[in-house]
Amino acid sequence: MHIDKDLVAASATPLVLGILAEGESYGYAIVRRVNELSDGRMQWTDGMLYPLLHRLERNGLVRASWGRSDAGRRRKHYAITEAGLEALAERHEQWKVVAEALRQVWEAAAHPPRPGAAPAGGFA
Repeated sequence: MHIDKDLVAASATPLVLGILAEGESYGYAIVRRVNELSDGRMQWTDGMLYPLLHRLERNGLVRASWGRSDAGRRRKHYAITEAGLEALAERHEQWKVVAEALRQVWEAAAHPPRPGAAPAGGFA
């Protein structure tokens, strides 16, 4: 299944913030975690992730520091900030509203009105 790019874009910030709330991480590990969380259905690229991480850093939601991999290579590590945790909580509340609205729409779509019945909302 292909996930629409608009959904990927809309979910990118809360996903990254949520992953970083689990603990400090680096780019490749974040991409792997998204892949794991989506059972391979969301394929992120460096070209999508790094601009997002840089924007989150500029906005004070994450902080970056240089570290070393187990193999000794330098790599940038990202950690969520207090402001990032607050933004994650806010996004969580926003997504709950969206998810509930979608649930209601999909439930109604699964049980369409009988022919000749008044449409939803009571308007004829």
